[in-house]
Amino acid sequence: MSRALVTGPAVAALALGLLTTGPAAARPADGAGTPASAPAPAAAGELSAQAAVRPSLVLDRDFPDPDVSKFGDTYYAYATNEGKNLPWATAPDPDGSWTYRSTDALPNLGAWAQEGRTWAPDVSRRADGRYLLYYTAWHAASGRQCIGAALADSPGGPFAPVGTQPLVCPLTDGGAIDASSFTDTDGARYLVWKNDGNAIGATTWIHVQRVAADGITFEGGATQVLRNDRADEAGIIEAPVITKVGDRYVLFYSAGPYTTNQYGTSYAVSSSITGPYTKAFRFLMTTESLDGAVGGPGGADVLRDTGGDKLVFHGHRDAGGRGMYVADLGWANGNPVVRGSRVRYEAERGTLNNCSVRENAAGASDGKVVAYIDHADSSVDVGSIYVPTSGSYSLHVGYANGSVETATHTVAVNGASAGSISYPVTGWDSWSQASKDVTLRAGWNTIRLGKGIAFAELDFIEVA
Repeated sequence: MSRALVTGPAVAALALGLLTTGPAAARPADGAGTPASAPAPAAAGELSAQAAVRPSLVLDRDFPDPDVSKFGDTYYAYATNEGKNLPWATAPDPDGSWTYRSTDALPNLGAWAQEGRTWAPDVSRRADGRYLLYYTAWHAASGRQCIGAALADSPGGPFAPVGTQPLVCPLTDGGAIDASSFTDTDGARYLVWKNDGNAIGATTWIHVQRVAADGITFEGGATQVLRNDRADEAGIIEAPVITKVGDRYVLFYSAGPYTTNQYGTSYAVSSSITGPYTKAFRFLMTTESLDGAVGGPGGADVLRDTGGDKLVFHGHRDAGGRGMYVADLGWANGNPVVRGSRVRYEAERGTLNNCSVRENAAGASDGKVVAYIDHADSSVDVGSIYVPTSGSYSLHVGYANGSVETATHTVAVNGASAGSISYPVTGWDSWSQASKDVTLRAGWNTIRLGKGIAFAELDFIEVA
């Protein structure tokens, strides 16, 4: 029989996942969920039933920390050094095909730098038509990393270094890496960067620096907007990129050791370019949230495009190095959603019909579940499910089944029947996951789980 009823509200507030109404609006989306287990990362080019929704490996070679922009009718990608100071590639479309270019777009570094550790480039076009490159390089005098600038008349270079000294080089704070540019809707330009504190056992901060139209002249001082203060970041945050969605600033960043599958991508949001920023509750992309399709997804860049926004990032390859991936990117009330990365919605935050929330559920996420889905009219409506593009998605349901037989729930998507989902016996408070493919429309969706055979409790659903 079903789990005993525990006193609680008959209807939970609809404040799950990406919904940002009421008090929940101050917190970004829950982001990618973490499945109980995940397969090993897929081999490059491996196809499966999920291939259409997983991020695409568009450059199958070592191409870390990709920076992608559209100049004219062509997309340009730049990467961390790999036999060149500035490797680059071009494509007619973000999804490819990409052509790796033979030349070095930055043939010479600034006089202050030595070759060997030229990282994380960023190329933007200035109002005067010239192309500005920010690059991280090895500071010869100190052995630390610092940020330099270079200019070119073409996005393919050759870029020529500006000045004889680095642009940003706070040696007492570990140096500086991972510069990126941002131009606000009012035309103001900013340089975003990270002090490399984790390299010397010091605090790491993301900084925002106002710059003049040339992208090189500083206006005022830098503002510290985000630091490495969460356990799941393993002391490391890096690769900051800012974009603006409506009146909300979204700061993407990577966290964790990049050589491992613990490396992932998260984000934080603010109503002001200089903060304060509020971090997402869960990472946006991890190896687990992508079901192992990409290992160590990070170094992300945002590509805003009239043909549909994309997130470009790197991930580990079986052949070694990190290849460049592209995924569809959408915005749910200003929070990013990446197609192929699981987003979690807690069942107890849905609209409950003739069932109840059970608290203090051992082993459940947030310690709360939906119980007593025992009647013909019992159901849980999980609304405000946002996806960036229409098509097939995987629905993963966290459940416990203490019945003596396999249980089921009926499934309806946006009011239309979508069959049922089955839950093998686990025992009460023994949580597992069941999966089912569903078709969702671009934008907002609602999924209803209703009474089927036998009994099961619901912890959460995840959509990828």
